[in-house]
Amino acid sequence: MATVRRDERDPVGAAADTRPGRSDDAAAAAAMTSVADFYAGKNVLITGATGFMGKVLVEKLLRCCPQVRALFLLVRPKAGQSMRQRVDDMIKCKLFDRVREDDAHFGRKIVAISSELTEPGLAISPEDADRLAASVNIVFHCAATIRFDEPLKHAVQLNVIGTQRLLGLARRMRHLEAFVHISTAYANCNRKHIDEVVYPPPVEPRRLIESLEWMDDGIVRDITPRLIGNRPNTYTYTKALAEYVVQQEQDELNIAIIRPSIVGASWQEPFPGWIDNFNGPSGVFIAAGKGILRTMRANNDAVADLIPVDVVINLTLAAGCYTAVHKPKAALVYNCTTGGINPFHWGEIEHHVMSSFKRNPLEQAFRRPNANITSNYLIYQYWILVSHKFPALLYDLVLRLTGQKPQMMRIFNRLHKAISLLEYFSSQDWEWSSENVNMLMAQLSPEDRKTFNFDVRQLNWPEYIENYCIGTKKYVLNEDMSDIPAARQHLRKLRNIRYTFNTVLVVFIWRVFIARSQMARNIWYFVVSLCFKFLSYFRASSTLTN
Repeated sequence: MATVRRDERDPVGAAADTRPGRSDDAAAAAAMTSVADFYAGKNVLITGATGFMGKVLVEKLLRCCPQVRALFLLVRPKAGQSMRQRVDDMIKCKLFDRVREDDAHFGRKIVAISSELTEPGLAISPEDADRLAASVNIVFHCAATIRFDEPLKHAVQLNVIGTQRLLGLARRMRHLEAFVHISTAYANCNRKHIDEVVYPPPVEPRRLIESLEWMDDGIVRDITPRLIGNRPNTYTYTKALAEYVVQQEQDELNIAIIRPSIVGASWQEPFPGWIDNFNGPSGVFIAAGKGILRTMRANNDAVADLIPVDVVINLTLAAGCYTAVHKPKAALVYNCTTGGINPFHWGEIEHHVMSSFKRNPLEQAFRRPNANITSNYLIYQYWILVSHKFPALLYDLVLRLTGQKPQMMRIFNRLHKAISLLEYFSSQDWEWSSENVNMLMAQLSPEDRKTFNFDVRQLNWPEYIENYCIGTKKYVLNEDMSDIPAARQHLRKLRNIRYTFNTVLVVFIWRVFIARSQMARNIWYFVVSLCFKFLSYFRASSTLTN
């Protein structure tokens, strides 16, 4: 079931292709063509283009491959917005500012196609389907549900059946050169060491799909834990199935599978720290910066396998080029991770995130940023009670007394659910091989290695985390950097309130003990007399000196 990554006789993986329906002239190329030159004149189909990674992919293609002919984006109409309106809103965002500087009319290259992955035929009109079949050269499949707690039936619909339907459309494309599927490095998280191969699926996808068709939601919900087995959620489970589904087409299509780990803000492009959502680490960073998140269960020494989104996209575009030019005999898998190459640990992330938000605080913080990570369950529950639930109840009580609607406990409950879903990934390590990634990097020209840089050995983690935190402030929360002095003043105010509250609390508790215990009174009088003697001695010494 495991794929062969490339022909053993060919050190660069450029094996002659003898399969029917394909030309073998490109496979004889001695070296890979320039990535930008390869995409010149090409028609590219992208799913998930309005998502986080999809946007960065669209922007990178338009900016660094300006001769690309057209980008066909499969977009789902949404809540009163047509697919064209969604695309127009997308290209207005700051992400596309650099593209806009080079070409104010870049939107003309974008063709929005109404589509729905969960519908038969992807709900694409016959006219659009014929147009795509006649013109598309490259497919990038980025669309997926990334919710960890997605009901199994819906996750299968989007991640597995949707992929099958897209592959069906791809088989009709007469000029298709490469099909690039975005998976996840955690598709096989039930293994500690993960090679760049497609592993046997946990269940035959066809049998699962047939079973889910007749089961009602209640039955599916009950059997989900048994089906996913030692995987943590339906997301990783269905992504493993989708990889197998894609691999089954390797005799008909040129296929590449990209496996990014935890995708975070941009490292360099189009500018450092760009992020547009609360998903994954972004929401955790913001909660910590606001002073809401005070504790998290994780292993300080475990590797936090974050991967910048621009690294993933650069690798994706380079892999698309390589796959089309060299036509490998089997689907190539690329583990796009940092842990085995340039590791950074959760304890280090905690330190740098807290330091960054103290230098560049978020506006109207609930408390001063001060989070701690622990792997001990009892200690974690203690801090949840003391640092989360008690302050939330106190704050909600104040809101009730002032006639406002309580909200803090509801926010904390949502936060606890979110961090509990991340607990599996923040408490252990994995090892990913990266031979194909290294091979692909060696194929690039020096110029392409700069333009399409995915060498994470160059990544400076403290600088990246600093830019990531600033990015959440600027692009997710839309806060102005010029307001940082006021935010710092607010933190100083919170610090003074905390010191005052702690002092009053200590004095109050101590006075209660003094009222009830003779020993406590004796200790109190001893401490007071000691302080009085010290002040008297200090005053006498000052008088003698003068």
